[in-house]
Amino acid sequence: QVQLVESGGGLVQAGGSLRLSCAASGTIFTINAMGWYRQAPGKQRELVAAITSGGSTNYADSVKGRFTISRDNAKNTVYLQMNSLKPEDTAVYYCNADISSNWYLRNDYWGQGTQVTVSS
Repeated sequence: QVQLVESGGGLVQAGGSLRLSCAASGTIFTINAMGWYRQAPGKQRELVAAITSGGSTNYADSVKGRFTISRDNAKNTVYLQMNSLKPEDTAVYYCNADISSNWYLRNDYWGQGTQVTVSS
């Protein structure tokens, strides 16, 4: 019913920047929250940043001051601006969205992931 399409991943040198985008499409009544998770090889998936419909944000301690999450409600899109990237930021980044398709159906959706690789 809902699809999340991510873009913006790639290879960047340490200290560089990338901006990830995630666009939601399908049957959408309202987006309650959107966020970004990441999973590095051999590690658990972790929350990177999230933003609610009201605009409040939450960040992992490891990215505070470097990453910024934002949204464009008209486009059903969330962004993750990543600055001062470090090798430890290397991971597959997944978009997540809490979406209500109608008055009674609310679900959590995931994108397919986009690879971010930060070289030394």
